Amino acid sequence: MAQDQKDDDRLRVDGLRLAFGERVIQRDLGFSVRNGSIFAVMGGSGCGKSTVLKAMVGLLRPAAGTVLVDDEDYWSADDARRSEIGRRFGVLFQNGALWSSMTVAENVALPLQMFTSLDAASIDTLVRLKLSLVGMGAAGQRMPSELSGGMRKRAGLARALALDPGILFFDEPSAGLDPITSKRLDDLILELRDGLGATVVIVSHELPSLFTICDDGVFLDAETRTAIAHGSPRDLRDHCDHPTVRAFMARERPGSTDQKEKA
Repeated sequence: MAQDQKDDDRLRVDGLRLAFGERVIQRDLGFSVRNGSIFAVMGGSGCGKSTVLKAMVGLLRPAAGTVLVDDEDYWSADDARRSEIGRRFGVLFQNGALWSSMTVAENVALPLQMFTSLDAASIDTLVRLKLSLVGMGAAGQRMPSELSGGMRKRAGLARALALDPGILFFDEPSAGLDPITSKRLDDLILELRDGLGATVVIVSHELPSLFTICDDGVFLDAETRTAIAHGSPRDLRDHCDHPTVRAFMARERPGSTDQKEKA
C-alpha cells in the first residue's frame, strides 16, 4: 500500500532545508503531493510558505534536501533539464506578475513564443482558448492596468496555463480579493483540477479557501522552523491537537473554545 501511495506522488519534498546565509527559514521538511490533489502549504505570516514554494518551482536552491518531480530530482538536474522539468509547472504569483507594457493576450502568448515553435495563428488560437478557460475571453486586448485585482489574477492564471502544465502553483491566490471574487477563484481552481486533471499546490493562510478546495496539506511553524502537522485543512481544524495549529485554524470559528478562553 505504501508503494502504491508513493507511485501516486506527483511531487515529493525530502529533508528540505531553506536558508538565506546563516538564517534558516525552514528545515527537515518532508511531504508528498498526490497526483490530482489540491495541496495546501499553510502557516502564519513569516513561517516561510512562499520560500518553500520558490524552492519547489525552481526559484530558490535549497541548502539541503531534494524536490522530486515525477520521481526526478529537480535540483540535481543540469540547467537544460531543469528548464524542461519547469515547463510542467504553471505558477500564479500574488499580483499576477503581468508585463504592464503588454496586452493581456500578449502576456499569455509570451510562454508559447518562447518555448514552442508554433506559428502566430496557432498561438493566437491557444491564447483565446486559455483566456476563455478563465472567463477572460473578451479581455485579450486590454492592458493589465485596466483590470481589477480578480481579473489580473485570472489573466495571470491564463498565462500559467499556456504550456498545459501538469502542476499548478498558487502563491496567496486570494490575497487582496473580496470574498465574492475569492470564491469565484476557488471555483475556477476546482474546475481546472477536475477538467484538466492538474495537480495544484496552494500557499495560503486564507481559511475559507483552504477549507473549501484543499484535500491535503502541510502546516509550517515559524518558531520551530519546520512542519508541525500534515493533513487536509478540515482534518487539522477538527482533529489536530497541536496548540499552534488549533489557534490558527480556529480564527474563523465563532464560539470556539479558543475564542471563549481569550474572552
